[in-house]
This record gives sequence, C-alpha cells and structure tokens, in this order.
Amino acid sequence: MSALGWGRGAAGLGRALVTPGRSSLLAEKGPGALGGIWGRGRSSSASPCERDRRKDWGHVELLEVLKARVRQLRAESVSEVTVKRVAVTRIPEGGGGGSQPRGKAEAGAALELRGRWAEKLDKEKWIMQKRKQRLEVKLQAHAQKLAQEPPPRPLRPLRVEPRLQNGQLAGCLQRWARGGPAGPWEEQLAQALQEAPRKLSREEAQAPADRAAEAQLSGRRQKLLAFLECCLLTDHLPLAHHVLVTQHGHLRRRRLLTLAMYNTVMLGWARKGSFKELVYVFFMVKDAGLAPDLLSYAAALQCMGRGDQDTSTIRRCLEQMARDRLPLQKLFLAVPMSEEEWAAVLTAVRKVKPAFSPPPRPAPRVNTSPLLKDVYAQDSPVAYPKLHLPLQTLARLFQQQLDVELATTVQVESVEKAPPLTAEVLHARETLRSLRAQWEKALCQELREVKASLARVAREGRPTLYPHLCLLGERETAQMLLQLLQVLPPQGQSLIQLAHELGMRTFNRHVVQRKQRERQVQALQQRYLEYLRLLACDTQVDPPCLPRQHWEALGGPCGEPPPEQPWPLPVLVQVGKQLAEVLVRAVHMPRNPGVPAGAEQLIPVLYHVYSFRSFRQIGIVKPHPAFSKLLTTAAEPTLTFEATEVPMLCPPLPWTSPHSGAFLLSPAKLMRAVEGTTQHQRGLERCPPVALHGALDALTQLGNCAWRVNGRILDQVLALFHARGCSRLGVPPPASEAPRPPAHRPPPGTPPARLAELRREAARCLKAARELRSLRADALYRLSLAQHLRHHSAFWLPHNMDFRGRTYPCPPHLSHLGSDLARALLEFAHGRPLGPRGLDWLKLHLVNLTGLKKRESLQARLAFADQVLDEVLDSADRPLTGRKWWMESDEPWQTLACCMEIAQAVRSPDPAAFVSHFPVHQDGSCNGLQHYAALGRDSTGAASVNLTPSDLPQDVYSGVAAQVEAFRRRDAERGVRVAQVLEGFVSRKVVKQTVMTVVYGVTRYGGRLQIEKRLRELQGFPQEFVWEASHYLVQQVFSSLQEMFSATRAIQHWLTESARLISHMGSAVEWVTPLGVPVIQPYHRSSKLMISGGMQSMTFNHSSDSSQRPNTLKQKNGFPPNFIHSLDSTHMMLTALHCYRKGLTFVSVHDCYWTHAADVPVMNQVCREQFVKLHSQPILRDLSRFLVKRFCSAPRSQNLSKNLQMRKLFQTLLAVPETGTFDLEQVKRSTYFFS
Repeated sequence: MSALGWGRGAAGLGRALVTPGRSSLLAEKGPGALGGIWGRGRSSSASPCERDRRKDWGHVELLEVLKARVRQLRAESVSEVTVKRVAVTRIPEGGGGGSQPRGKAEAGAALELRGRWAEKLDKEKWIMQKRKQRLEVKLQAHAQKLAQEPPPRPLRPLRVEPRLQNGQLAGCLQRWARGGPAGPWEEQLAQALQEAPRKLSREEAQAPADRAAEAQLSGRRQKLLAFLECCLLTDHLPLAHHVLVTQHGHLRRRRLLTLAMYNTVMLGWARKGSFKELVYVFFMVKDAGLAPDLLSYAAALQCMGRGDQDTSTIRRCLEQMARDRLPLQKLFLAVPMSEEEWAAVLTAVRKVKPAFSPPPRPAPRVNTSPLLKDVYAQDSPVAYPKLHLPLQTLARLFQQQLDVELATTVQVESVEKAPPLTAEVLHARETLRSLRAQWEKALCQELREVKASLARVAREGRPTLYPHLCLLGERETAQMLLQLLQVLPPQGQSLIQLAHELGMRTFNRHVVQRKQRERQVQALQQRYLEYLRLLACDTQVDPPCLPRQHWEALGGPCGEPPPEQPWPLPVLVQVGKQLAEVLVRAVHMPRNPGVPAGAEQLIPVLYHVYSFRSFRQIGIVKPHPAFSKLLTTAAEPTLTFEATEVPMLCPPLPWTSPHSGAFLLSPAKLMRAVEGTTQHQRGLERCPPVALHGALDALTQLGNCAWRVNGRILDQVLALFHARGCSRLGVPPPASEAPRPPAHRPPPGTPPARLAELRREAARCLKAARELRSLRADALYRLSLAQHLRHHSAFWLPHNMDFRGRTYPCPPHLSHLGSDLARALLEFAHGRPLGPRGLDWLKLHLVNLTGLKKRESLQARLAFADQVLDEVLDSADRPLTGRKWWMESDEPWQTLACCMEIAQAVRSPDPAAFVSHFPVHQDGSCNGLQHYAALGRDSTGAASVNLTPSDLPQDVYSGVAAQVEAFRRRDAERGVRVAQVLEGFVSRKVVKQTVMTVVYGVTRYGGRLQIEKRLRELQGFPQEFVWEASHYLVQQVFSSLQEMFSATRAIQHWLTESARLISHMGSAVEWVTPLGVPVIQPYHRSSKLMISGGMQSMTFNHSSDSSQRPNTLKQKNGFPPNFIHSLDSTHMMLTALHCYRKGLTFVSVHDCYWTHAADVPVMNQVCREQFVKLHSQPILRDLSRFLVKRFCSAPRSQNLSKNLQMRKLFQTLLAVPETGTFDLEQVKRSTYFFS
C-alpha cells in the first residue's frame, strides 16, 4: 500500500489514509470495517434483510447470480456502488456451488429453482432488447428531423433602454455616451449595470415547479442532517454511520446526501480516533461524486492527530490538500473547531512540519462607514460608562446567572393572594405531590418504550426521532413535561402550539447540556471574569474599548466554538408532538382524587379533542376538569419560568456575530423571526462580519443598561391587584369579575331572533372572559417577577432585533417595552445627581406624561408644573387615598412615579445633588413623518413635524384634525348628512392613530377601523352613524395628508410601485440599512407543511417560506413602513453608540429615547446631530442603486413578458423622486424635534 500514490479527491485521500503495511479497509473480512456496526460476523456484501431471507445454499447462489445479472444489465447507465460491492461466487459447471450440497433432495430443489429463474432472466432479456430496438428507431427519426430544421438564430444581446423620468438622469446617460466625467453615484450605477449578466436562463419556464421540488428536497436534507448531528451528540455514531451507508446504497436516496452529512459522520469518527471508519466514509464521498472540503480534511487530520498514524500518511494528506487548492493556513482560520479539536489537528500537522505555526487571527477590522467613523475613531477621547458595581459583586452575580441557566428554569413566588391553608388546600397539595411522583415514573417508562420502538426503525437504516429523544435524560424530560402540564390553561391548547413549545424547550435544554459536556462552561467562566474588568467600577482596561472589541480580544487562538445549528421546523414540531403524545398517554389520575381508587377507576388527565376556529378544525389538548379543579384548590404559591424569560442577573454577553451574544448558555437569535424563517439568518451570515459591527455594538450597549424595580410603584400596583384590580389604570381584575352569560335556558317558543341575540351575548361574554384571563395572567407574571427582583441591586435585559432592525428586550414579561404600567415599574439601577437643570427636566417630563400642554412651549410647561406642585406632592404622599390627580394623566403610572421622584428631589437639602434613578423620555414628533420629510427635503412637511425651529411645538395631529374639520364644515354647508352629524366630534384624538400609522402603510380599510373604534368611545355620538362617519373621516384624513405631505406621498408611491414590480418578478423585496443590516421582507404565499401520524395529522400554514413566491400585496404594502422602520432603528442605534461614547446611560422604546435627567441636553444634541448625519447620506439613491444591482441583473429570458417587466422595473427604480429645498441643518436648532 505504501507504493500507492495519491489520486484526485476522496479516492486519493482514501488511499493515502491507509497506513503502509496495513490491509485496505474494503479488503478486510470478518467483522468488517465498521467495527461491529453491522453485527458480528456480518459481511458488507449483503444487507441483514437479505440474510434473513436465505433458506438454503442453493437460494444463496441464485440470488447472487440474479444480482450480478441485474448489475450487468444496468452497467451502461448506473455506476457500481463502491462501498457495497457484492462479491459474486463463481458457480462450477456441475452446479455444486462453493461446497458440496447436503443431499440429493436439496440439490434437486436447487436445480429446479435455478431453472425457473433462468427462464425469467431470458424473458427479461428479450423484453429489454425489444425496448432497445424501439428506442433506436425513435432516436434515428428524431435525428433526421433535427437535421432538416434550419440552424437557430443567434441570440441578440439584451439592450437596456430605460425611459428616464427626469432630465438629470438623461444627462447622466448622455455624458456616459460621450465619455464625459461622471459623479460617484453615476459611476457606481454604471458599474452595477455592466456587471449584469446577459446569458440565457433556460430554467425560467420551469422555475415554480423546480422551486417547490428544491424546497422539498432541502427540507428532507435538513431533517437527515439534524438526525446525523443528534446521533453524534448522543453517542450513537454507529447508528449515524449505518443510516448514512444505507442511504448511500440506494441511488434514489443518495441524492439526499450532501457533503455536510459525510463530514458530520467523519467528524464523529475523528473525535473517537477511528481511522478505518473515517477512510470508509471518504470512499463514499468519492463514490457520491463529491469533492472534500476543508472540513473533510480537518476531520482527517484531527483523527490522525489523536492516533498513532505515521508521517507518510499525514504528508500525503497535506499534499492532496495542496493539489485540491485548499491551503492549510485557511483550515485553521475558516473551520470552526473546539480547542481540543484544534490541538489535535495541529499535532498531526507538526508530525510532518515540526516548525509549523498556525496563522494568527486576523487583526480586527474597523467599520469604515461614514456614519460610524466617529464611533470607532481612535484619535479622539472617549468616556465609556462604567457600571456602579465592583468586580467582586459582578463576579457573584455572574455565578448566580450561570446557575439559573444551568437549571434552565426559575421558581418565582406568585403575588396572587394565597387562600387560607385549610385542610382541603393542604390535602390538594399533598395529592398533587403524590400524583407528580407517580406521573414522573409513568412518563419515564413511556419514554423508554417510545425510544425502543423508534430505535428498531432506525436500525433498518431510516432516520427517526430516536436520537432527538435521547438528547435529554428521561427524568429531565419527564420534569419538563410536568412543568408544562402545570401551566396548561383550562380551555386547553392547540396541539400545534403545544408541540412547538415542547420542541423549543427540548432544543434549548439540549444546547445548555451540550455546552456543559464540551467544557465550554469552564472556558466561559475564565473569559467572562476577565471581561468584567471592562465594566466594573473598581477596575480599568487600557486602552478603553467597546465591549465587543474587548470580548473578541479575550478569545483563544482557535476562535469561537462552532455555533449550534437550529433544528428545522418539521423536526422541532415532530419532537414536540411525540412528547405531547407521551404526556397524554402516560398521565392518569383517580376520578375522585380525595378517595382511594383502584387502577380501573383511573381517568386520563389530558384529552385530545377537536374544535373549530374560523372554519378550521384544530386539535386541542385539554386538561380534565377534575385536574383543573385540583390545581385551583391547591393554589400553589410558585410560578415556573424558563431561564430566557427572566431578566439576567449579570451583564449579557456582547453580541459578536449572528450566533453569539445575550445569554450565557441559552441560545438567542440576533434577528428574531417566526420559527422556520431562515432567510434572515442566511442574510446575516452572508454579510461580512465588519458590516454588522454597528448593529452588534448598539444591541450590546442597550443590553448593558442596568435596571432595578421601582418598589414604591410596585407596592401601589399590588394593592390594586389584590383589591380586584382597576381596568382604567391597566390593572386587570380577577377572572371572577368577568361577565357571565345568562345561566337559565331560554323557554320553549323563544323567537329565533331572541335566540340569536342570546348566542351573540354568550359569545361576547366568553370572549371577554378569555381576554380578562389572559390580561390577568400577564399582569401576574409581570408583578411576580418584579416582586422576585425588587431586592436585587441590578438586573439586565439583553436585546435583539427584528428583520427591520428594530430592537426589543429578549425577556418578554418584565421590561421597559410595554404598557404604561410596565414602564413605571422600572428605573435605572445606576443613579446620577440632577445637576443644575435636572429638576426642570423632571418637571417637563411630568407635564409631557399628563398630555395637558402638548401645544405649549417649554417655559409654559415648566410654569404649569410649578402651579400643580401641590397636586404632585399629594399624589406622591397619598396615591390611593388623596386627591388622585395622577389618575387623570394620559400615562398615570409613569406620572405617579415622576411625582414621587420630584417630591423626593424638592424635599432634599440640595436638589442639584439629589441622586436620581428616574429615566426621562424624549419623544419624536410623529417620527415616521419626520423621516419622510427629511428624505424628500419637504419644507412644508418638515415644519409640520418640528424639523424646523419654532417658538411653539407643531402638532401634526391637531393640524390634520383642523384640516379635516375644514373639509367637514364645507360639506355640511353643502348638505352632506354625515358631515352634519359629525359636528363637534372631529378632534385630535379621533384622527391621531390613523395619522400616526398612515406613514407606516395603513390602508383606508385599516384607517376606517381605527376611526370607528375612536367614534364608539365618544359619548353622545349616534352609534347608527359610526360606519358611515368612519368611512367619511378616513377619506378626509387621507386627503389632508396628501395636501400637507406631497413629497411623502411621492416617496411612498415610488416605494410601493418598486415593491410591486419586484414581487411580480418572483423575488422578495430586500435592502440594506444605512448601518449595514440586511433586510428581507418575509411575506410569501402560504405553504402547507403536513406532519402526519400519531394522534393527529397537523398542517402548518407557513407564510414566511422563502421557497414560495412572494405575496405581492403584502410586499408592496409593507415596503414603505418597513423601510421607514429601518431608518428610525438606524437613527436610534447611531444615537445609542454616540451616547455610549460620551458616557451616557441610554435606552429606547423605538422613537422614544430615555436617559438620566441630568444628561437630557447631551442626548438631545446627539439625537439631532445623528439625524442630520443620517439624512445627509443619499439614502434614496443608494436604495435605487442597490435594487437595480440586485433585481435588474437577472439573465435575459426568452419570455417577452418577463423582459418587459424587467425593463419597467429598471425604469421605475431609476425614477427616484425629486427632493425639495429643506435645509437639514435646521434640525439641530429645533427645540421640539424630540421633546
């Protein structure tokens, strides 16, 4: 073997990996190269099923002869399978075979059987010859027909003749034609057009069918790859190898296999140091016609580094890598490996090259975007803020958070008023404890049976859920199921939702356990404690840097560990469905829990029933009423939350990539999306890492803000919560206060109209009860978590973003992103002295919260705050027993919190030295319209939304209401009935929501519903005119906006028309934000995903499946608002980064920016500067250039209609709306831009 040279690809590697002096794997006999995978004494020339069917030696001979004949007949079209080659035994002429038959009877039977098979083979051969003759005749006729046809005309090159909409662009093309100088934008556009390919696309006609088939194939591949990966993680590598070999051995199934699957199994053998099995898989790679990549060679080198392979084998492997143009240096940089794997590869390489040194990690690149130039500037001073806690305290908090995530759940005391501990309550709790102990044993037994059944199927070479169910221990899985049973609502939960939740919980726990097994936790501890030196108040890091930069500098030479690959949606749901079925089958209880019962009296705790929702039949898993009653009686005082649903007890990990950031161990997505939506993650991974630095650093900064619970507000809320709530203040009453339908049955003879009215009334009561139960549970979770954290000195809220770039806290229940009550419960953990102007900003913030002086100047608002100071102090001292002035505010709970802060400040000896933890807000004035006015340089629109300096704030909502009122008076004078009815009812409140959302794409239909809701809230308005009045008013609102914001409507129309044409071409609209975040609109035609089997077949309607054609209506309606959302998120991120550089505490709720009272002037300055800087970029031209390059560079089609669509799209994208003359510098002097 040592004389064998290296060939190409996997064949050469396979030969090289065989150690000199050892026999080839494929030539070995006995147990075989798989080391017992196939079973003892089993040959690789036949499958187990074939061996079981063999009855005698004659049958063996005939089957092998038949197989050899079939392969001979297929030899011209099908290549022989290398890894499952059949060794055919030569048959002597006497028919004796390889050994003497046992008796004459057996020999006679064999001869008779062989004669029948010979006749069948002769007949088959005759039929195939006839078919071959007929095909040859048809081929000759077809060739003659082609020879008589004239040669095809050459294809004409694609000519792009855009119909230009303005003279500027026409001049551009004329200068290009004359060879004159062009501007930067013109040069980039010309380059984009020259890069467009001009070749024929032969696949366009069959694109829809191919797209569906490719999507189905991709889904099957993802499921198989997830199966193989789970086999490796659960130490079922022989099973993964067996399934891979089985799939490889069937030609139809082999097309499912990808190089990643072979690499997965090879990596598993490499980790075990099983060299022979790894070579076996390499031969399969060659047989599949694939070329090994860097990961394949990394697995081979790792395996050789763990074993005692000689240097000649390693040398030939490295030489083959060089011939395949795979540089060794790149292997250490591009392949994600753990430290142990990295060391094994290095060991193998140094056996051949003792002086080899791995390449150092490339120096960190700096984002050179003009918007981020100042953020990453090294030559200007910085004042990055520090946390208020010392290093020792932060290290202790880190250990607490690590313990929480290792446990995966958190037990929290409920704030619900506990019932008296009567004998009935104690007995119910004891019964529950006893039942749970029994259920845990029953669930473990059921899980063992299910896994045994799935394992039998997997041994046949078919992928199943067996390795997925082995990821967690049986007891841990049982406890997870019982936790979910505890929170199942009495009305039940749909099986689809239940399965998805169980699948996600299983995956999250598996990720945590994997990191624990692979010793990533120890590495994280060492690295995080060093990272805390950057944040602690008693340590310094020199030179100062951003958290992401410091975290990356602390990384090892092998870089970050390989990211965890998410499960495909079908696998996730199938795992959850299997667990849900286990729960339904295994959990039983006595019919009467208070009375001892035998096994025959047990009833299921859960039932699977069907219900109709919106004309669709859905399966529901519903608890038995006896179990719900038992839970209600027990009234257990604890709630269980997932670790990711609770705020963190230590600063989050900085975001360094789309895979790494936020929680310590639990997985988190950088870009949140509907489960199963993968295009966003792929878009982020395609981005150069440096392009995402701005967004990553902004998210890290938002997550590093330390919070604490405002205990004074929490006490007042709990008092109302226990006193049956207060709907007006956002504290929902208990479910017992819900309206109840009539208990008595209608008497016989009740008119049908009355019966219909009673049914509608019952439906309304049921709907109100469900809504109230949901609101009460939401408040219970929020208040229980607040009570749980009220004595913590600080906690943190890690952030991520949606597909538009808008940021959100990851914990859902307790955060500053929510209702008035949710915001009032939190304040900054780190306080700052008010300073000379801080108290004034607190007063201004108080007046803003009341909503009483929206049209007044700042001086008038301050004067009003001084006038109502007595009311402020009374509200702070006696919130629920005094004059309750704060309850009349637009934001009552935040108003009360501000009253309490002002009261403490004015009563302190020195208000300027008072340390305030209260966040002061600065709100944008209809921020969407502000961005539109800046994009279009619209002077009239800019003045309406406070982009220009003025003595008084301009209220666009009041302006629109005044315009609508003018239209109404005109129509009333003309005798329009609905205009006359609306007299006195047109107000700012009626039109505000529609004006606010029209910029975000609300339609006339949606606007009518918004106005209808406002009209129904007005006292004295005739309800019979609600529909007609709302229809009239929405038309007037849109007409008013058309007159006031003409440039806005032009930009909206251009965006909408561009999106319509792009989606008609079969693509989803996508763009890149000015900060470098890729945006893809996830609106596609619904695809149905069927998961059959088990207790119920489930069908998913997935509207974010990128393999489906785009939904044109949603694409065009969504583009304008989503584009504006991406701009306001960019503005917020820029403000956050620059505030962090100046040492400010900064958080936001979209277009509402928060900071300490003393720092409001600095934040206002930064906010205005970054808005001007953002809109000084050619945003619309950059968008046009990107869309032209992305969507107008497709190959030319033979379809004339498609070519015309492409031409129209090209012309539309070039017709960028003209801009006005508004000077952006005025924004810096506008007092009420954000106020």
